[in-house]
Amino acid sequence: MTLYLPRTTTAQITEALANERRSVGGGAMNMVLTLVIVTDEADHYDAVRAATESGHEHPSRVLALIRRDRDAEPAIDAEIRRPGTAGPGEALLLRLYGPLGDHADSVVTPLLVPDAPVVVWWPGEGPADPAADPVGRLAHRRITDALRAADPVGDLIGRIAHYSPGDTDLTWTRLTPWRSLLASTMDQPCGWVTAAEVTAEPHYPSADLLVAWLSQRLNVPVIRKESHGPGITGAKLSTEDCGDIEIRRLDGRVATLSRPNQPDQTVALPRRRAAEALAEELRRLDADEVYESTAKHMAQTLGRSGVNA
Repeated sequence: MTLYLPRTTTAQITEALANERRSVGGGAMNMVLTLVIVTDEADHYDAVRAATESGHEHPSRVLALIRRDRDAEPAIDAEIRRPGTAGPGEALLLRLYGPLGDHADSVVTPLLVPDAPVVVWWPGEGPADPAADPVGRLAHRRITDALRAADPVGDLIGRIAHYSPGDTDLTWTRLTPWRSLLASTMDQPCGWVTAAEVTAEPHYPSADLLVAWLSQRLNVPVIRKESHGPGITGAKLSTEDCGDIEIRRLDGRVATLSRPNQPDQTVALPRRRAAEALAEELRRLDADEVYESTAKHMAQTLGRSGVNA
């Protein structure tokens, strides 16, 4: 069931939530966190759907803040979706009109689940300094997605300059399957890795993060090559004893793993959907130190290469 509250207030929303919890028995007591989505009308449907899907693993109160007409009189239109309608958690869609959009933190604060962590996600273009954002200041974790920016690599580099513990970006989370597969290729002794390369479509920040991660972990030069995509299409490790170990993924779904003197292996390596990446990020509420180290290394390397942030 969905409850609509046009031109409402946070007090009325809080009262409606309490009534809903009494009617279904519990409600917010089962929520492990509050997930705040800062979005617009165009993106809110896909963002809420991704949050609902990830909520099966992490029951949450989802607060979608949807900015509307900036020149209108201040007002809130609320839409409350019960547990069951929005997965195991609650979902509140709050359309903010006029100057309320500039003070979204005052709207959010009374609606947070008591004593539960807060995660803020910007599914579109996020702020340059998430920790300084009025809503971002309320959060334990802050999730952005540089891929949605006009200049994805420059957007990520600019945000890294303002990094605070708790910040992360889905361009990093999308790399988890690649990092896991590359790490597993070294299970067999092959001597030292002497060089590496990553092939991907242009202006794809996940590829630059993968280059930085390999460079840091292996302490070797890593070449970034371009392809037509989609996303990352290949990675190669050159080893002393085994020759070249290569992963090729040309369709965004299935990869071929090639090792010298061994038959090729087919490996499922699909591009990650937003819900999968979001669910992974919600599993941890501490600072991601590996992301911090890798992202700063990427920014330093590209900065020395003359890339304009």
